[in-house]
Amino acid sequence: MKTIGLIGGMSWESSAEYYRLVNQGMKARLGGHANARSVMVTVCFEEIHALQHAQRWDELAVRMRQAARQVQAGGADFLLLCTNTMHRVAPAIEEAVSIPLLHIVDPTAQALRAAGIGRVGLLGTRFTMEQDFYRARMAGRHGIEVLVPGEAGRRRVHEIIYEELCHGTVRAASRDAFRRIVDELAAEGAQGVILGCTEITLLIGAGDVALPVFDTTRLHALAAVEAAAPLGPRGAGPAASQS
Repeated sequence: MKTIGLIGGMSWESSAEYYRLVNQGMKARLGGHANARSVMVTVCFEEIHALQHAQRWDELAVRMRQAARQVQAGGADFLLLCTNTMHRVAPAIEEAVSIPLLHIVDPTAQALRAAGIGRVGLLGTRFTMEQDFYRARMAGRHGIEVLVPGEAGRRRVHEIIYEELCHGTVRAASRDAFRRIVDELAAEGAQGVILGCTEITLLIGAGDVALPVFDTTRLHALAAVEAAAPLGPRGAGPAASQS
C-alpha cells in the first residue's frame, strides 16, 4: 500500500471529510481492519482566506509549496490538495516536489465522462468559478464544457461557502438557494453539477438537487484510495507490485 499525502486545513471541515473517506474507502477496498496509510499537513485557513481575498496568489503558492515539501518529507508517495480553489497554484506545487500531485479535476472529469456528460454546471468559490484554471483543465484535457451561475448566483454560493460551510454551519435556506441556482444551470443546458468546493458536500448531495451531483471531495478521496491500493488482476486485494 502506498502512503497518501494530504494538504489540509482549507477548511478543516472538509479535510475531516477527506480523512474519513480515504479510510472508509480503504476498508471497503481491502476489508478487515484496513485503513489508509497517510500523512497530512494542515495549514491555517485564516491566513489562506486573507491571502485569497487579497488576490495574493504568489504568496499562496509559497505556502502550498512549503506544505507539499513537508508532506513529501513525511513519506508520502503522492499528494492530494484537499481543496478545489487552491488548485489555482497546482503548477507551483508540482514544481516543488518529486512525488505526483493527484489533481482534483481529473477524477471528477473521469466520472463525468463515465456518466456520458459533456456539459456540466460548476459550483465553487468565486475564484474557482470565475478564474480559468479549473474550467480550462476540464475543457482542454477532458473535452467537457463548464457552465457557471450568473453574477448573483456566484456571489451567493461564495458567501455560503466562506460564511457558513467553512464554519461547519449548514442551513436549510442555503440548501434551497443552491437548488434554485442548480435549476438555473439546468435551464442553460447543464447535464450535471460539480460540487467544486470541498465544503459543499456538507450541504448538498445526490437527491438534493434536480441534476446528477459530482462530489469532488468524494471522487478525489476515492481516486487516492485506488492509487494507493490498486486491485490485483482478479479484482481483489492490492496488486503484488504495489505491496
